[in-house]
Amino acid sequence: MKDLNFYSFRNIWSLDCPPAEAYEMLRDVTEFTMWWPEVREAQALGGGRFSLRARALLPYSLRFVGVRRIDDPVARVLELAMTGDLEGFSRFRIEPSGRGSRILFEEQVTANKTLLRRLALVARPVFCANHWLMMRRGEAGLRTYAAGFTRGRAATSSPSAGGQTHKLCE
Repeated sequence: MKDLNFYSFRNIWSLDCPPAEAYEMLRDVTEFTMWWPEVREAQALGGGRFSLRARALLPYSLRFVGVRRIDDPVARVLELAMTGDLEGFSRFRIEPSGRGSRILFEEQVTANKTLLRRLALVARPVFCANHWLMMRRGEAGLRTYAAGFTRGRAATSSPSAGGQTHKLCE
């Protein structure tokens, strides 16, 4: 029989920025709260460890510690081992796609949170839909964040960075 508390997710995001910049944004876990509405808390604990709290539409939060297992800027792969309300791993793979980036998100976790375990038989499809919403909003938030990140990079590296870089109106 299938383990109802085991979840395997796969999402593909598109970003209008080079893979190196996408990697840099996704590498900083503590900044997830800036662009991913469902990541409510993200704190560095030192030694490649992070404390995270996430909550999507359903009225519960998931708390877990992520430990960086892979941080490969050449292959553009980031992976966290997760323990707490979720146990398993979460991984981003960033690839070039036209003039932008394709981001493959993979996650395989077992739910340890008592509420999720008790309701898995009847609520598993709802939990999966909640995760889908979280991922959709994460992609939208990262796209918005990336647009500002890319513009900010261009402004600080241009020769006119010391002067006016925009006009409010003409």
